[in-house]
Amino acid sequence: MKQAIGRWVIPVLGGLAFVFLLVPVAYVFAYSFNDGGRANLTWQGFTLDNWGNPCGAPAVCESLANSLQISAVATVFATILGTAIAIGLVRYRFKFNATANMLIFLPLATPEVVLGASLLAQFLNVGADLGIGTIILAHTMFCISFVVVTVKARVASLDSRMEEAAADLYASPVQAFWRITFPLLLPGIVAAALLSFAISFDDFIITNFNSGNVETFPKFIYVAATRGIPAQANVIGSAVFLIALVIVIAVQILSARRAKMLAAR
Repeated sequence: MKQAIGRWVIPVLGGLAFVFLLVPVAYVFAYSFNDGGRANLTWQGFTLDNWGNPCGAPAVCESLANSLQISAVATVFATILGTAIAIGLVRYRFKFNATANMLIFLPLATPEVVLGASLLAQFLNVGADLGIGTIILAHTMFCISFVVVTVKARVASLDSRMEEAAADLYASPVQAFWRITFPLLLPGIVAAALLSFAISFDDFIITNFNSGNVETFPKFIYVAATRGIPAQANVIGSAVFLIALVIVIAVQILSARRAKMLAAR
């Protein structure tokens, strides 16, 4: 009897959880076809005009471009620095190794309000002008932790004997890194970069503290929500979701094919 209940309870609860997660996405997708004008609060009728002109709402595409630019630059910086830190923490032992590990995890456990206010205070103390530059610095700071955690797990799983074999074949440390270590780390680095980009693109709290007059896509959504998020913003949100879904499906398909190829050898 208990086994029978378990077979039904877990799928039902899992299905309800998926429905709970996807209902807001379905709402955004549905209202991207709403002919509601500027006040996109109630359903007024079906239209494809919003998808034909996603930049129809004032400042929506400008804010999207700002978010993409900030996320791309912050991801590059965070991925490079985070990968280097992850390799250093795993491969080398030094006096303050445990302290460094704790400090890396600290931004993950700190509330974003605290991080945003602290960074704002620092920028004001040094006289920095709030704008895209300060947003990139702030995003790079908290994205590094996510990159380190992701890449660190990949570094820890590598077999150091492969690098030793490369050294036995007279490869220099640089050659061994680019020909052996980096290709093995690449899946983890790509995963960390995608995670960093998604977190940076989605961030609102820290961005709101340190952006000044620069408007990102999350800030645009927050301001527009008081009068009804324009349907064009729903179009962009739906497009981002669909692109992410396609990437996830493509990665899963490629991983399954690779697993079959390795099993067939």
